[in-house]
Parts: sequence; C-alpha cells; structure tokens
Amino acid sequence: MEKIVQFDDVNLMTESFGDPNNPCLLLIMGSASSLLWWDERLCQMFVDKGFYVIRYDNRDTGLSSCYPVGQPAYDFETMSDDAIEILNAYKVDKAILFGMSMGAMLAQMIAHSHPERVEALVLYAGMYFGEGADALPVFSDEVKAFFEHYGDYQPEGHQAQVDYAFKQWQVTHQSERTYDLEQIYRMIQKDVERAIDYNAKLNHAFAQVSTDILSKPERIQVPSLIIHGTVDSVIPMVHGEYLAKTIPDSRFVQLIGAGHEIHPDDYDVIVQETLRLLD
Repeated sequence: MEKIVQFDDVNLMTESFGDPNNPCLLLIMGSASSLLWWDERLCQMFVDKGFYVIRYDNRDTGLSSCYPVGQPAYDFETMSDDAIEILNAYKVDKAILFGMSMGAMLAQMIAHSHPERVEALVLYAGMYFGEGADALPVFSDEVKAFFEHYGDYQPEGHQAQVDYAFKQWQVTHQSERTYDLEQIYRMIQKDVERAIDYNAKLNHAFAQVSTDILSKPERIQVPSLIIHGTVDSVIPMVHGEYLAKTIPDSRFVQLIGAGHEIHPDDYDVIVQETLRLLD
C-alpha cells in the first residue's frame, strides 16, 4: 500500500507490504536510487517469512521531494531522520533497518542517533567510517572515472536520462552474476518515467555529513548483520569486514562473486540471514 509521509515541507513516498503487527523491516536504498530498486519479489519473500516491510523513495528520488540540482536542502543527518519520520507515520516503535550502500550509512547514523527505534541492522554493501577508514580502498578505476564528474552532468530528455542511467548501472554492477539487460533497461525506463525530476538524484553527490556521527561504529549497540559481495567495485568488501570486526554484536556474510548489487541469485541467503536477527 502506497502512502505519502508529510512533515514540515517534505513529502516522502512510501509503500508497505504485509501485516503491520509483524516485525517491521525498513528498507533504505542507496544513492540516486528509488524504492523501485527494492524488488517486489524480495519484499514478498520477507513478508512470507513474517516481516512487515516498508520501502521508500529517499529525497530527490522517485516521487519524494526534489530540490534543484547542486542545491540539496538537507544533509545526510537529515536524510537519516527521514526514516524516523516514516516510522512515526506508520506508528512503528522499533524496526530492523536494512540499508544498501548509502542506505547502510544512513542506517548506521540512525543506530547512533535513535538507538531506541532500532531493533537490528542489516548493512549491505556498506562503507566503514571508523578508525583506519582513510586507508581503505574505495571505487575501482573505472567507477572512479565515471563518477569524477557525475554531479556536474544533467542529461536532458527522457532518452538521454535512461541511457546515462543504464551506463551508470553497467559500471557499478560488474560482478560474476548474470542479468537480463533488457529487463534492467525497462526498469530504468520505468524509474525515469515515474520520477518527479530524475536528474534530482544527482543531489546525493552533493549532500554532506555534517557531524562525526559515523566515526565510532564500535558504539553501535544493536545486533547487526553485515552482508558484502566479494567483488564489489564500488565499496570493496574490506569495508564490510571492518564493520563486522568493529560493531560489537555483529555477524558477517560474504556473497561469493557478488558485486555492488542485490541480485536475485542471493535473495534466499539475504532473507534467511535477516530472519536470524529475530532469533
């Protein structure tokens, strides 16, 4: 069921699946990606295992509030608080936060700033920001070259936006998994058609972290599942390993051959490992 969560001057498009009386799983997507990238098949698999699932469009994606490109009226702390507004709107006291990439960063922030609202964390393809983070690799050479001027380019027109997004997808989803590329292209077309302003997603490249809230992952005091692909070319797996070594009550699952992606081949493992957080 779709629901627009409104507060202050912000609208966030959300969608829920399952029984609200079940444990809540809040899905927080990565940079420049709308809720569509949480596959409905995966959402239904979680529902079938007894979860109440909520996914949503972050600011500047999909049908949520958008801002002029290069001028996001928020920082990442604000984006993390958006998740709390969503839980409030759905009258959810505590949730398991499942964050992908940037979403994993936001989930860590919420665990620091609102621990009373967090049942557990799933940090998927997440970045480590604690002691020693400066020495860890990020981005393959190809990914780095693509994103060097990413925030400066605004494709004009539907077709240019689709083609550029497909190119980005191809750069960031390199792995040992196989895809139906025609299906991915159609998915991107749907994403572009649905968005209020598709180019607004570029604002995630301009948003900032304004505090040092992420610098002490060892202070996270909720059970945490760390999932990372072994061939992630965007955020290498060593980040997941460091998160798992640093967060006290954590468990690490590596996906052999997976990249910076949530691939259908891995859905069964993802769901089963997440389910263990309820034990």
